[in-house]
Amino acid sequence: MAQPARTPRATARPVPATPPSVPSKQLDVFPNPNPKRDYAIQFQIPEFTCHCPLTGQPDFAHFTIDMVADKLCVELKSLKMYMWSYRNEGAFHEKVTNDIVDDIVRATNPRFIRITAKWYVRGGIYTNVVAEHRKKGWKPQPVVSMPAHDAQNGLLG
Repeated sequence: MAQPARTPRATARPVPATPPSVPSKQLDVFPNPNPKRDYAIQFQIPEFTCHCPLTGQPDFAHFTIDMVADKLCVELKSLKMYMWSYRNEGAFHEKVTNDIVDDIVRATNPRFIRITAKWYVRGGIYTNVVAEHRKKGWKPQPVVSMPAHDAQNGLLG
């Protein structure tokens, strides 16, 4: 007589004492690997969420963080968890954008930081908030203009 087919039984995995990913206001840092040079660091955060403090409805934004680090850089996973920590908070667009600038400045003391928050439409209105901070005494290097050339792709015609 044929044996009935066995279906694999789901086994419960042990739950870690602390989940690997939880929202947090902690911003971890690490030493700038090249503190003698001004160089741009850009973070793109296309899935930022919080909610309207008046209606409780969700707000969505695309954040771009441009910075020139000094002695410290922001560690990416902590930045991810930090941004996630706003998900259940009510915040006006202007306040949350400026709060994030202030928190990153407090953690890293960068030479320069600019945050551009492009908030998705609400009531037929898009809101863009740009906030920045410059370290006192920091003077950016002048922009070097290079001649423009047509793009080359190696194809004829």
